[in-house]
Amino acid sequence: MKINPIKLSGDWKAGFALDVQTVSSEYIGDDEYGHARFDTKRSEAGELLYRLKYAQDRLGVWLLAETAAAFVKSRRWPVDVIVAVPPSRETRAFQPLHILSRALGRSLGIPVRSDCIVKIRPTPELKSIGEFSERLRLLDGAYSVSASAIEGRKVLLLDDLYRSGATLKSVAGAIAGAGRAKDIYVLTFTRTRVKR
Repeated sequence: MKINPIKLSGDWKAGFALDVQTVSSEYIGDDEYGHARFDTKRSEAGELLYRLKYAQDRLGVWLLAETAAAFVKSRRWPVDVIVAVPPSRETRAFQPLHILSRALGRSLGIPVRSDCIVKIRPTPELKSIGEFSERLRLLDGAYSVSASAIEGRKVLLLDDLYRSGATLKSVAGAIAGAGRAKDIYVLTFTRTRVKR
């Protein structure tokens, strides 16, 4: 799969998104209910991720995982454990990031410890919150970490989509602080074109 890696700056040793989520999105009119409709073109990673999240189409899981594994190896990141960002909605029976993290763990030959960090209180969906500082405030204290799983380890922190970076900043802070991880490397499959 062709990717266009994008550097992600933050409180971690290194971080990248493999590609943008959408390449373009053009308004094409309203439907019969008055809802805006768009002709959206996605990157290859974005399309596979979209189908996995919204249609439970698992056909692209292995390709996404293999592509991510090849990228991690090409960067020579010395990671020894994968931690997936906890889902924003625990009530969803189907958790795409858990499926992707397990496939990536198999591909890299390292364990996945998504059980070491949990969301301990609900937060509103951040995509509806415009201000970065407000997103951080809402996420403050939202995560609990079990240090026994990652203390002294080199963590690959995995998320599906990078929007503003607030969630990754909050989770990385918890992993570095309470989790006492040695180093944190961040990888997301896609990122939005704008920080919203």
